Amino acid sequence: MKKYITDEKNGLDYTLVNGVYLPNLISTETNYEIGHWGQRYLTYIKQNKKVLFNSLLTGCKINSYLHDVDVRATEMYDRLVKQLKEQQGITEQLKADDMMAWVQAMNGITNQAREIVYNEIIYMR
Repeated sequence: MKKYITDEKNGLDYTLVNGVYLPNLISTETNYEIGHWGQRYLTYIKQNKKVLFNSLLTGCKINSYLHDVDVRATEMYDRLVKQLKEQQGITEQLKADDMMAWVQAMNGITNQAREIVYNEIIYMR
């Protein structure tokens, strides 16, 4: 008897163990760390997109999917903060001259960037 076989009907691989073929049930799911944006999206799909959530969960794709969302949202957020700082003229010189004005401006920019990411990526998928 062969040690390993593949069932052409279902595509599963089997290994011979003690005279019995057992399916190779290895998860293909990766184990990425999920950041802030991925966690927010997970909460959103659990509450509002239950079919998508269950499909990703049962297909062992939830972690990689959330990782992708997290990476794209983080990149978008960082790019937006940089662009908004340039548009509004927020510089390191302002930070050195008037710290409170710089903090106020940066808080406005980060809030604006956060709202854009929520609307474009987190809640619109």
